[in-house]
Formats: sequence, C-alpha cells, structure tokens
Amino acid sequence: MEFYLKNKHYALIFLSFSIFYNCKNEEKTPIEPTQEKVVYEMYQPSEMAGFMNAMYVYNQQLKAQIVAGETPNSMPLDLLKLHSAEMTNGKSRTKNWQSFVNVFIESQEAIADTLSNTDLKERFNTAITNCLNCHKTECTGPIPKIKKLLIQ
Repeated sequence: MEFYLKNKHYALIFLSFSIFYNCKNEEKTPIEPTQEKVVYEMYQPSEMAGFMNAMYVYNQQLKAQIVAGETPNSMPLDLLKLHSAEMTNGKSRTKNWQSFVNVFIESQEAIADTLSNTDLKERFNTAITNCLNCHKTECTGPIPKIKKLLIQ
C-alpha cells in the first residue's frame, strides 16, 4: 500500500494520459446504410395466354367490322395452335377443355364462312359464347372481359 500512496500521482497521470490518448486517436467511421437491391421478376405470359390475348384482339376487330356492316372473309389466326401452345403453369388440357376447344374452333371459323345462311352477328355471338362456356369451367379470370365482346 505504501508503494501505491507514494506513486499515486504517477498512477493518476499515467491513467489520465492513457484515457486521453485512446479517446483522441479514435476515428469515427460513418456507417452508411446498406441498400438492398430489389430484383423484380417480370411476368412472362405463357404461349397459351399470349395466344388467348391475340384472339381477344382479333375478336375485338371482328366485332367492330360486324357492327360497321362489313363481312369478314378470312381467318388470320391459326386456331390449331390451341392444341399445341404451352399452357400456363398449373394448367393442363383436360377432356373438358378438348371438347370446348374443338367447338370453339368450328364456331370461330363459321364467322368467316361467306356461304352460311346464319346471321353474322349470331355466328359471332355463338363463338364468343363458346369462349365463355369454356372459361366458366377452365379459367374464370377473363370472363368479364370476354362478355364485352358480345354484340347486343
């Protein structure tokens, strides 16, 4: 204890100096917030969804022609793609779907049939009704959009 009492001034000076020295040399590095990059996944429609959208646009044009009194005489879409187009994930070609698609193809081709005795508006609405009937059982999402195609 005697040593401590004799050297307490030196101990205090040493302690003060070491505290002062350590505090003085501390470099404060600014902490920058890390920003996480958000990766967005772009929606890629399936081949079937793309084809269905193309058929919708085509039928909108057909409706405009029919309402304007024009008679369509050709079918630019290859409707047989319905049998081979890649389906949306989780969907498959069921027997129910197969029966609807064949009826739809026939009714869609009947619109361009210039020899038919059936009224053009009726043939068009039949094709659109076939779309609706299939979509009531297979993929219900676009039903309100499809209903807008019907000619009143």
